[in-house]
Amino acid sequence: MSVDRQPVAWSPVLAVAGTLSAVLVAVSGRYGYHRDELYFLRAGKDLAWGYPDQPPLTPLIARLMDTLAPGSLLALRLPAALAVGLTVVLTGLLARELGGGRAAQLLAAACTAVGAVFVLTGHLHSTTTYDLLAWTALTLLLTRVLRGGDPRLWLAVGALAGIGLLNKQLVAFLLLAVAVGVLAVGPRDVLRSPWPWAGAVLALAIWTPHLLWQAGAGWPALEVASSVADGGSASSEPRAAFLPFQLLLVSPVLVPIWLAGLHRLWHEPRLRCLALSYPLLAVVFLVSGGKPYYLAGMYPLLLAAGAAPTIRWLQRSRRRTPLLVSGLALSAAVSATIGLPVVPVDRLGGSPVLALNEDAGETVGWPALVRTVAGVHQGIGGESVLLTANYGEAGAIDRFGPAAGLPAAYSGHNGYADWGPPAERDLPVVAVGLRREQLDRWFATCDLAASIDNGVGVDNEEQGRPVHVCGDRRSSWAQLWPQIRRLG
Repeated sequence: MSVDRQPVAWSPVLAVAGTLSAVLVAVSGRYGYHRDELYFLRAGKDLAWGYPDQPPLTPLIARLMDTLAPGSLLALRLPAALAVGLTVVLTGLLARELGGGRAAQLLAAACTAVGAVFVLTGHLHSTTTYDLLAWTALTLLLTRVLRGGDPRLWLAVGALAGIGLLNKQLVAFLLLAVAVGVLAVGPRDVLRSPWPWAGAVLALAIWTPHLLWQAGAGWPALEVASSVADGGSASSEPRAAFLPFQLLLVSPVLVPIWLAGLHRLWHEPRLRCLALSYPLLAVVFLVSGGKPYYLAGMYPLLLAAGAAPTIRWLQRSRRRTPLLVSGLALSAAVSATIGLPVVPVDRLGGSPVLALNEDAGETVGWPALVRTVAGVHQGIGGESVLLTANYGEAGAIDRFGPAAGLPAAYSGHNGYADWGPPAERDLPVVAVGLRREQLDRWFATCDLAASIDNGVGVDNEEQGRPVHVCGDRRSSWAQLWPQIRRLG
């Protein structure tokens, strides 16, 4: 099948992508670490083929950047800023693959660059940032090969899928949805070639070390997924919010563009399987209790597919272009305000930002928490064991604690549980963020020593949490650790 591709609009597309990446780098040092970033840094020190809640790639990148520039938040977030810039470029190339000219490529890139989910995830070093890049690259390759490109491209699909699966398991859902789409609506002729099967084998081979790790650990990822479905994650949302959230992930004013893209894909027979993948994934994630952003990786494809029809719509009337430009500008302003640290930190607590983006609050207050813990530890006048309720608190202590003379932290939360329990020594325990009823089951004595206060009035997960000093363990650490361990 011959496909007419327009020249690549390198200059405008790269300008959009470069501007977004530059803005992300410029603001990367404001506020502070996100709890997940602190966790990734700690996980990177104990490299493995997997962790209870994730594959190894994101912690590996965290370790590499922290080795190159120890303690630099800017360096840690630099790959994320570059990754989202590359996602913007690939969206422009997707528009070209679908027949779009320079204007369509620029529009697709611009829509992605101002999309809330891309701005927000580009600011943080997270598994989602690289997952969005993987989905965009995969849909670009799939679009080309499904429309009659060199069938050997299936090997590239397999290699990229395998690498993506070492970052986040959601790539498997995309591949399964596309496979179901091919079987249901075609093009089934691609399955008669050996190359898709070779690509699948390659993806599985790359993913296998993580699968073996999960199998050896008893498949903890399934328990984590169950916890997410039950609302056990800070970013979980009620099932009723899943579909409305899809209108917000990019921008409400840009919804017509990606809906036009969905319509366009459905009416191109060889790409109909990609159009079907969107509702299939929506149903799967909705029924399984997945987070609303799990669908975000589909939007670069949909925006790219909708770009050319939108350009044709603009050409019918000169009055429409200012309307679109205004929508893009409004989307950029809202996404930046919500997703980036532009509000002064001392005003963040009283702003509406936290209601729309809880992650902003999770980047505030970690040094203050560590100072509080250090004060309690020093008041003991000797050694102590630091036990925290979650990996964010433990990660903050491990990041900022050495400068304050603190020992390494322990926690039963996710990967931290595998790095414990503490040594069997009779030391007092500084318990951070844990409820008194929990502590009373593990220790005979516990006294409230302090409460966490970030000092700027931000009502995040740690604000107001207690710090206790406990003693007289009721059992050995080895016996207590299964009770302290939790996944979610």
